[in-house]
Amino acid sequence: MAKKSPRNSSAKEQQMRQLLAQEAARLIAEEGITDFNAAKQKAAVRLHTPHTHSLPRNDEIQQALIDYQRLFKGDTQPRSLLRLRQAAIKAMTFFKQFDPKLAGAVADGTASEFSAITLHLFADTSEVPHLFLINQRIPYELGSQRLTIANEQLVELPVYRMELDECAMELVIFDQGGVRQAPRDPVTRKPMQRLSKEKLEELIRLTGPAQQPI
Repeated sequence: MAKKSPRNSSAKEQQMRQLLAQEAARLIAEEGITDFNAAKQKAAVRLHTPHTHSLPRNDEIQQALIDYQRLFKGDTQPRSLLRLRQAAIKAMTFFKQFDPKLAGAVADGTASEFSAITLHLFADTSEVPHLFLINQRIPYELGSQRLTIANEQLVELPVYRMELDECAMELVIFDQGGVRQAPRDPVTRKPMQRLSKEKLEELIRLTGPAQQPI
């Protein structure tokens, strides 16, 4: 039996990685899966991928998602993104005492109608925003999120999940030192992009209603 050449094997491996990235991107865009690892695992099952094939990296999936949105969501995705960014402006005004920063898909431009608005809030203790939500009579669910900060330390932070203005929202609570130390982006592994209210308002002015993922 003839052996497969390393070149052919490598080309097939790359083709499968691309197909998996495209299917994972479709699942994120169409089914609202927000976890990239869950999306790639589901894509592997859908495509009946042998375990010998390596799964695509998160940055490959993100690029496939941007391509998918431009091809198939060119009209609806920019409108959904703009609506979420405008809602984020209102939320950042509401939570202004916690120096809010916008992060996640709404910040980087890949958000869809399924996406939650992620705000990073900063307080001396997590009890301060907790009491603020109670005083404002805002119902929420308390959870947690693990993030890697700049020195590669893994931290677990409280997250308040709620709905405001018909938009899903999650508030990740950092201490005051977290203002300077942005966590690692799970996709790029670089410091996570954070937008202040002023930066977000400027971005909306520059891109307008016909904006595309950035």
